[in-house]
Order: sequence, then structure tokens, then C-alpha cells
Amino acid sequence: MSKAPISVEQRGAVAIWTIDRPERMNSLSRDTLLQLGALTREALANPAVRAIVITGAGDKAFCGGADLKERQGMTENDVRVQVELYRSELGPLDRSPKPVIAAINGVALGGGLELALVCDLRVAAPHAVLGLPETSLGIIPGAGGTQRLPRLVGEARAKEMILLARRMSATEALAWGVVNRVSPEGTSVVDDAVAWIEPIANGAPIAQAAALEAIDRAHATSLEVGLELEKVSYDKVLVSEDRKEALAAFAEKRRPAFKGR
Repeated sequence: MSKAPISVEQRGAVAIWTIDRPERMNSLSRDTLLQLGALTREALANPAVRAIVITGAGDKAFCGGADLKERQGMTENDVRVQVELYRSELGPLDRSPKPVIAAINGVALGGGLELALVCDLRVAAPHAVLGLPETSLGIIPGAGGTQRLPRLVGEARAKEMILLARRMSATEALAWGVVNRVSPEGTSVVDDAVAWIEPIANGAPIAQAAALEAIDRAHATSLEVGLELEKVSYDKVLVSEDRKEALAAFAEKRRPAFKGR
């Protein structure tokens, strides 16, 4: 049997998933997409996992996008089915109540950048290169790039990146808001990401899930309705044991021990 396309590691409360296909630039094959979906569903049901970090094997590529070698033998309808997998298998990751972080260890192009855009936060290695080059290949981003990128950087910059098929450095991506952080030179981007998200791994999971829910809802509604939805999400936090623990810890001048209840 061939090895699984994604290797799994657990560091404390953080699950680390490494796309392990360096010979194909860690591209998104059908099996890779299916395993991402399966891992996400398992992680969401596992209370030991409070955050997820996704990265690629080696230091050349986070994810080079679609597996073009696999695509060569596909009919047009086969490609449609494959593109639908982006929605069915990455959808649970996009809607995850547990924070998801992309540790971009190299190039993130096409579907690779779209995978990173599904994540809540993005940390890039200094040598990382990001872009959506699809229009230069006669297609468009098919894994949500035309929808998520404008929400992240604004319509004008999204059009510039997509229509000009621009590739940008990690430094430029940070300036544009495509990534949240660039790791220090000579530092493992995964190690840096795990250390950076320590407040998440040791934080209050109910509050984090409620915050993500409220933020994500803001994209699809007016401010007035969004504020009402925020109130609904806040109520989930209000009745949690974690909130009481935070107040007790503050009074006792200690770090809170959140249990996710």
C-alpha cells in the first residue's frame, strides 16, 4: 500500500498535518483532499485537539496547487468532480470551530494558496512565494480563491493578484495582509507557528469557537444583523465554566486552566 499523503503529529493540544508529497510539490491530489476532510472531521470530534497547523514536507513547497500530473488523464467532468472535492473536503476545515493555521514553508500557489486562505491564520517562512496564477493558465481559482482573497485583502488587491497572476514574497504578503506573520530567518516555520499560537493552545476553546463563529458570520450579513448574531455567540461564552474559571484565576492572580466546558 502507498503511504498516506498527509503525516500527522500531535504537540500538546496542537495537531500538525504535513502534506507529505515533496516529489509533487505537496500538490492536492484526490487522496490528499479526501484525507484532509477525514482528518478534519476526526479533529473536530477530538477534545485533545484545540488547534490545527497545516504545512508541507521539505522547505520548497507548502502546496503547489492541483496535482497536474493526476489531472492529465481526467475528462472535463472528472475535473468538475475533483473541484467539488475542494468544497466538500475543505469545507469542514473552513467552518472549523477550532483555529486552523497554515505554516507556509515554501511556495503556495494556486490551490496551495487557496488552502492557506481556508485557514484562520497564516505564518510564512521568509523564502515563501505566494500567488494565484490560474488566469495565466487559462482558468480561474477553483477552490474559493476568488471569494476568500477579496474578503482578506480587498477587491482591488485581489483583482491585481488574480488578473496579473502575481506572485509575491513573504514580506510583500505580510504587507498586504495575506499572511499574519513571517518567521525569523533560520527558524522552522512550524516551530515558530506552534510557539506563536500558544495563547490559542492554552486558551478557552468555547470562547475561541464563539469568536470564530461571530467573525465568519460578519461576511454574509449587515452590521446590524451581525451584531445580533454576535450576541448569540457571546451567550455561549457567558454560560461556560471557562468564563468562571477566568474570573477566578484573575482574582487569584494565576493562569486560568481552561477545560473547554
